[in-house]
Amino acid sequence: MLRYVTTNPGKVREALEYLDAVEQLDYDYTEVQGSDLGPIAAHGAREAYRHAGEPVLVDDAGLFVDGFEGFPGPYSSYVEETLGVEAVYRLAERELDEPRRAAFKCTLAYCDGEEFEASPDPIDRDDRTAAAAHGAERDEEETDLLPVKIFEGTVRGRIVPPRGDGGFGYDPIFEHDGTTFAEMDAAEKNAVSHRGRALAKFGEWFAERK
Repeated sequence: MLRYVTTNPGKVREALEYLDAVEQLDYDYTEVQGSDLGPIAAHGAREAYRHAGEPVLVDDAGLFVDGFEGFPGPYSSYVEETLGVEAVYRLAERELDEPRRAAFKCTLAYCDGEEFEASPDPIDRDDRTAAAAHGAERDEEETDLLPVKIFEGTVRGRIVPPRGDGGFGYDPIFEHDGTTFAEMDAAEKNAVSHRGRALAKFGEWFAERK
């Protein structure tokens, strides 16, 4: 059974649009700090696999604002919890000119304890040097790094005044093709979302993996 490591059941519902069977694993893995999503997700996948002993999928996602050099990026959850989504909009409104371009990005990291062939994205976790460069840490009881497969999804848009009552997180201030994510229903959002795009890549690969 594939376990999606998250405290958000909405992510599992979205994953079921692309995967035949997946269950939620509510496990609080150590979230390392870094400027890229890949090392954070990869570290979490290794730790979650060692905990669960079965295939796991971990995601890390964030809102990357062009004019802020990608901030809040990997720190999106922390910024949302401490400052709030509307504060991010007000900051962008004050500091940035229109169109205040941004992107939602999602990185999925898969680990099942086995080796992989070349990754569909350009990070092959069974290469020890590459893995170390992307945030891998050696467990004291491990002699080898656990391979992790990376899948990425991105959707471009812009920062706008909050609109809509759906979704979660930064959805009300992120507009894509004239509509905020919070104004979309689940099917509309899943069709264009960063997580959906990463899940589509993973689902195609995972079907062959099985």
